[in-house]
Amino acid sequence: MFLLRSHAEWRHDFVNYALGGGNLAFLLIGLQVHSRTGWMLTLSAIGFTSFLAWLGNLKRYRLVADTPTSRIASAPQGFVEIIGRGKQPPGDVLVSHITGLPCLWYRYLIERKSGDRWEHVDSGVSHDTFGIDDGSGLVLVDPEGAEIKTARKSVITEGGYRKSEWSLIEGETLYVLGEHVTLGGPNAVLDKQADLASLLAEWKKDKARLLARYDANHDGEIDLAEWEHARREAANEIDRQHLEIRIKDGIHLIRKPGHGRPYLIANRVVKALVSHYRLWSWLHLLLLGSALAGLIVNQQMAY
Repeated sequence: MFLLRSHAEWRHDFVNYALGGGNLAFLLIGLQVHSRTGWMLTLSAIGFTSFLAWLGNLKRYRLVADTPTSRIASAPQGFVEIIGRGKQPPGDVLVSHITGLPCLWYRYLIERKSGDRWEHVDSGVSHDTFGIDDGSGLVLVDPEGAEIKTARKSVITEGGYRKSEWSLIEGETLYVLGEHVTLGGPNAVLDKQADLASLLAEWKKDKARLLARYDANHDGEIDLAEWEHARREAANEIDRQHLEIRIKDGIHLIRKPGHGRPYLIANRVVKALVSHYRLWSWLHLLLLGSALAGLIVNQQMAY
């Protein structure tokens, strides 16, 4: 099932499911080895995966529990928590791959029955930006790289195939924890020199028009004085373009944050997310402690 997920989702689910399938496999290996060395390697592997899982869940638990909810209209730039209703942005409506229903985001997995196993056939995930409205304003959400948790799942089994689909839909309450940025508007990052060089290069491509505008002495060439005149007019044009960009409202967007911070999107309430990550962190801590205790006992039995 991890084939269709983003790297962030795969990594987090790996450390959680390590409590089940991964660590169970380690235990089975330990039972078959029948040696203290084998048990030490098995318990070390269980302890290592449980430690990673504990850190990941504890980090998410603290961030979800401690990050205050911001109103979109007054949300600061940077790492924020937003809660609001999902909203379809203007334009074509996104339709889910399996059920064909309108949605904000979907992920799907198609498997084929092979004996007593299900084999992967196809999978995919949507990348369309969608909106969240909390009553004070609207912010766009880029799902790329997000760890998305949704309880909305459809499963269709027919003709030896199993088709699973997860989705987020318009109107439901969504929780987002990520980086808030404003693109364009007063906060636009503009490079006058780069834009000026680009505009002058564009003008040079149409030599006839350039001569018509700036060849003052009509000698068929642009001399230094004429070129300097062209540069001044190009600079003024860039200043006007930048001013137009800055006086317009910017586009508010939530995207994947940097510096290894989690990017979470969920159709769950904050209390449920806090309970989810707190439970998993305690379970992994318990398993880590058990693995360490097993290593100590195994070491004492060697003497």
